[in-house]
Amino acid sequence: MFEEIKVVAIDGPAGSGKSTVSKLVAEKLGFTYIDTGAMYRALTLKVMKKNISFSEEEKIIEAAREMDLKLLPSVANANSICVILDGEDVSGEIRKMEITGNVKYVAKIAKVRESMVKFQRRMIKGLGGAVMEGRDIGTVVLPDAKYKFYLDASFDERVQRRFMELRARAASATREDVADDLKQRDHTDKTRAVGPLKKAENAILVDTTDLSINEVIEKIVGMINDDQ
Repeated sequence: MFEEIKVVAIDGPAGSGKSTVSKLVAEKLGFTYIDTGAMYRALTLKVMKKNISFSEEEKIIEAAREMDLKLLPSVANANSICVILDGEDVSGEIRKMEITGNVKYVAKIAKVRESMVKFQRRMIKGLGGAVMEGRDIGTVVLPDAKYKFYLDASFDERVQRRFMELRARAASATREDVADDLKQRDHTDKTRAVGPLKKAENAILVDTTDLSINEVIEKIVGMINDDQ
């Protein structure tokens, strides 16, 4: 279905480096970067702003259907994106700890994921190339993607990366908070009934624990270029 489009699917758990790597791989290849996690975060923010309870699944599904969402290249940072929700830039707001802690409640809803998958597939049509990252890109969203990678790292390394990332944003989270949150996110991502986090059978595993960002990028871009 998507083999004729140059699509790179990158999956992996939080802290594996997939967001940073995906942005830079897209830049190197001249492709469009698509962050699917930002979509679920944006919906979580919308649900919270509308004071919808996370137990009210029908209302959450309706919010997903009516959501006006755009992912645009950032003018201030070439390696980032602007997330525009209902006409408002929420790029920073969706990265807050309260959003991170609640996104699992919307991401597990089957009809929400169905809606998101349709949106994600529409996004790549007409593009000369795309790098899409998330949890179920190679398994559910783009199972026919020619290039699939699964990034992972040791738990301690992933905790450290997330902790440093939050410190850079002046977030008031301890390392223990981050470890607890990451452990819970891993369990939720891997055990949910719809679109669980797992490596696609034909995806290339890249362990980023002892690799620099540049080494990971060179590895992925090199494999893609060698195949063309």
